[in-house]
Amino acid sequence: MGSLDQLKIAAKKKEGNIVSIANAEDEGILQVVKIALEENLCQFLLVGDEEKIKEKAKRIGLHLSNYKEKVSIQHAADLIAIAHLSVKAVSRKQADILMKGNISTKDVLQAVLDKEYGLRTGKILSHTAVFEVPSQEKLVILTDAAMNIAPDMQQKVTIIENAVQVAQSIGIEVPKVAALAPVEKVNLSMQSTMDAAILTQMQRRGQIKNCFIDGPLAFDNAVSERAAAQKGISSEVAGNADILLAPSIEVGNALYKSFIYYAQAKVAALICGAKAPIILTSRADTVESKLYSLSLAIMTTNPNRRRS
Repeated sequence: MGSLDQLKIAAKKKEGNIVSIANAEDEGILQVVKIALEENLCQFLLVGDEEKIKEKAKRIGLHLSNYKEKVSIQHAADLIAIAHLSVKAVSRKQADILMKGNISTKDVLQAVLDKEYGLRTGKILSHTAVFEVPSQEKLVILTDAAMNIAPDMQQKVTIIENAVQVAQSIGIEVPKVAALAPVEKVNLSMQSTMDAAILTQMQRRGQIKNCFIDGPLAFDNAVSERAAAQKGISSEVAGNADILLAPSIEVGNALYKSFIYYAQAKVAALICGAKAPIILTSRADTVESKLYSLSLAIMTTNPNRRRS
């Protein structure tokens, strides 16, 4: 799969997925709903103030009455109640994907982590982004740019496992993972280089499965075959990474925004590690990006997960 448009085409073939939106009272979110319905991408459960949702939908030309079989509204006015109802719908298998609307990330995640009805699995949650960079011939995955500040070794293992599952869902059967660091040699004063070397060895000994890992790799050695060759680095991963594992949130966040604002990349992103995919939208996200994120979430849904 070489583009996010191809990803969206593939997602359309996975029919019947329902997206639970936490507070759909937002014209930007409803614009995404409108296009997704027109393109037959998925179905929706809109949680929030029913009257305000209908009013804003009418404003953007979304005639909800035309989609009675594909859209339902669950009324709630309080933001905490909205977050809980949205998560409960996914937890009870009445919806397959959770999407943040006009509500704070904190409120959504508190509901996600609720011990009674949340979406916990025992694994940490991590952010995985899939980029279409104009200068590259394939999609590239970056993790973690938004959830884990300074992941330890065990957390990095889980972050990799989450990203590998996303990669496999979009057709990369055995993804190549570059454990990023400032340099390609182990430096005892640089924790990122030591973590990268350990992760590489863990993969080689079968402790991390379904991928190749190499590191430490500086960013250029991870994505450029020429740069890797000049440094004399030869591996399955060097110069051809599918997944870029950032050593910290600072590195991941800077790369994420650099791809978008400097390289004009397109992006799809979601939160992994829960019982179902979670899309945490930002006001800065374009409608196109939100649709791509929906498509990515659809591709990662578990086909064996059945609604009651």
